[in-house]
Amino acid sequence: MELKQLIFTALPGIPLVQPRDDLCRLILDSLNKAEIRLQDGDVILLAQKIVSKAEGRMIHLGDVEPSTAAHELAEKTGKDPRMVELILRESRKVLRTRADLIIVEHRLGFICANAGIDHSNITAASEGMDESVLLLPEDPDASAQKIMEELHAATGVTIGVMIIDSHGRAWRMGTVGISIGAAGVPMLLDLRGRPDLAGRVLRVTQVGLGDEIAAGASALMGQADERTPIVHLRGLPYPLREGNLDELLRPERLDLFR
Repeated sequence: MELKQLIFTALPGIPLVQPRDDLCRLILDSLNKAEIRLQDGDVILLAQKIVSKAEGRMIHLGDVEPSTAAHELAEKTGKDPRMVELILRESRKVLRTRADLIIVEHRLGFICANAGIDHSNITAASEGMDESVLLLPEDPDASAQKIMEELHAATGVTIGVMIIDSHGRAWRMGTVGISIGAAGVPMLLDLRGRPDLAGRVLRVTQVGLGDEIAAGASALMGQADERTPIVHLRGLPYPLREGNLDELLRPERLDLFR
């Protein structure tokens, strides 16, 4: 009997990432420490925060001038007007609000809280950067593509790269890891037309593979002080192909909640 295995490994020894750090080099160094040699079909998953940091997406709130719209929305939600201004800049539209929370359609196309802007795990408070926040990468698919190409150039191996973040879900408590960018990995599996065990043809089944993978990696990355923002995956039971975030985004015309 052939066993199926999906092996996630949190890579060790990742330093605190700084602007313009070489993420490809960090990945290769950490793979060496873990004694892992990349193979065709492997996937590297990176936490959004280290990609954003390396790309210089950190903003100091003292440098933000809130607009009239930001002040009005801040009054309704009790949030810092400067933070609200950044949320509006990063969003296509505001969908819902309550105290200290703004649900938006992000400019990248997905629905999330506060446009994915975060204070946590950025810099130590003692460094005087309490008012720094981190925006999502400008183009996570392009970021993943660049890292994938650099790793291929360094190793000759065909792999996939994903950038993941933790998001909440309607009707369920807690956050889970989801994919916000990818290169070389199928994000959506369309099983329509395939038979089930009884021979019936599947008519509607599509699997959000990218988010399933992201959730597994997120369980290892953690949300606090784990310092494991890069995960190596081996054993994906599907061939690699071109993939990107758009595959996972439900068109608004099919969205029952907007």
